Amino acid sequence: MSGKKAGKKPNRSGSNVFANFDQQQIQEFKEAFTIIDQNRDGIIDANDLKETWASLGSMKDDNTLAEMLKDAPGPINFTMFLTVMGDKLADTDSEDVLNSAFLTLDETHCGLISKECLSSALKQLGDRFTDDEIAQMYEVAPMKDKDVDWKRFVKLIKYGGDFEEEN
Repeated sequence: MSGKKAGKKPNRSGSNVFANFDQQQIQEFKEAFTIIDQNRDGIIDANDLKETWASLGSMKDDNTLAEMLKDAPGPINFTMFLTVMGDKLADTDSEDVLNSAFLTLDETHCGLISKECLSSALKQLGDRFTDDEIAQMYEVAPMKDKDVDWKRFVKLIKYGGDFEEEN
């Protein structure tokens, strides 16, 4: 036996990050990672982010890209990407809090909120959204005709990915 003292192993960041997601979520994150990793070297860096944003029609300066990358404590391989995404998802309000907030805007309790109602609330309450932020939200929000399916939206916010309509 060596002279080292037996002790508790240090916690390793992200050592069991895969247990935090189901297989569908991991697959969706893998697809996103592959799209962002423009040079296919297995690491997301500033050049990958710059090219990804450019492909979306938005140019980001080096300071903005550096700010995005500082969320990760090291190089962003797929495991680190999952860890950062898990941290981001965990940093949202609980599902119950989100459900209660949306329910206050769902006057008929049908699971839908009109764009006009939600936009008005987002501009007037709490951390006020800009028109650009609201437009970005509607690009990803699950819609049913011209209304937001807020129950699916809560799932998207909390767990990533899209979920089938609940009947």
